[in-house]
Amino acid sequence: MDIAILGYGTVGRGVDQIVADIDGIEVRRILDLPDHCVGPRMTPDYAQIVGDPAIEVVVECMGGLEPAHTFILQALGAGKSVVTSNKAVVAAFFDEFARTAEANGACLLIEATCGGGIPWIASIEKARRIDEVTRFSGILNGTTNFIVDSMLKNGADFAETLARAQELGYAEADPSADIDGIDVKNKTIISASVAFDVACTAEFPVTGIRSLTKADLDLLGATGRVVKLIGHGVARDGRYAVAVEPMALPAASLEANVPSNFNLATLEGTTIGELKFYGQGAGSLPTGNAMVQDVLDFAAGRRPHYDFSRGLTYDPALLTGDYVFRTTTPPEGSEPFGEGAWLVSGITAEAARALLDSIVTTDQNAFMARLV
Repeated sequence: MDIAILGYGTVGRGVDQIVADIDGIEVRRILDLPDHCVGPRMTPDYAQIVGDPAIEVVVECMGGLEPAHTFILQALGAGKSVVTSNKAVVAAFFDEFARTAEANGACLLIEATCGGGIPWIASIEKARRIDEVTRFSGILNGTTNFIVDSMLKNGADFAETLARAQELGYAEADPSADIDGIDVKNKTIISASVAFDVACTAEFPVTGIRSLTKADLDLLGATGRVVKLIGHGVARDGRYAVAVEPMALPAASLEANVPSNFNLATLEGTTIGELKFYGQGAGSLPTGNAMVQDVLDFAAGRRPHYDFSRGLTYDPALLTGDYVFRTTTPPEGSEPFGEGAWLVSGITAEAARALLDSIVTTDQNAFMARLV
């Protein structure tokens, strides 16, 4: 089977390296910038790929929204199936891609968008064959997990640890997508869409760890908790809700002990109960491995189908909990929770985010975490 790779950066090279050792799969074309094209496989002209009848699968490794969005639509419109690791473009256009694939006898394979090498999307799909998935949650960003883990183990502050993550290649020069929760937001949208059979809204509360301090970790550690950035969702009674937020988790939990840049994702099903999936969350070969697994699944006849017609209603009241705010002034309705911190009980994730937004107008370094 012939495939094409769009983009020859870290992930694209990983895919090419893995495919080279697999019989029956050949990289026929590689799309890259004109000044990077060396060798007969490489081209700067996408028309040579989308118009080639021998290419059955397009493997998109470009990242970003455009031209990835246009290229994926053109491939699906031409009846070519698409494997992608691009969580931003899938989160933004999942429903459009699914409808275009269905209309043209193609399919969209998205394992590598969430959890790197962890078989997370495939595991949700497998659970959904029998069960209703009622809940999911996870550490879905290796960069933020590395930062928190390093701050805990080394006693370092946030800025120092972020700089170290950038040196190691775990964080970009502009780390906003990671530390502000945008990367986890995209993965949460995709996870919820697959788990709940719904075109998940993009309008839900998202809070990152940009303002996290060593003092915050020490304060919550004194209560037997560890902070992790979590994407999570719940569905029941025809409704669903999702959020991304720092959670203060029991120190004995598996999530609290996930080290370095690893991920841990959890789903709950009506008959299977709780399942957890652990592994490398990013990198050339783990992500490339997930993409090649999708290519091999397609070659073996697997044809994922996404139907978002279930009609669930988004209801933020489904995600309610207790929140700790570290700020200079007590929030209304709060009670003390250690030095400089305040507890607000029984509010939704949406209300907690709104409260944080009001606090940062006067205290831009305020921090918030959900107690578990």
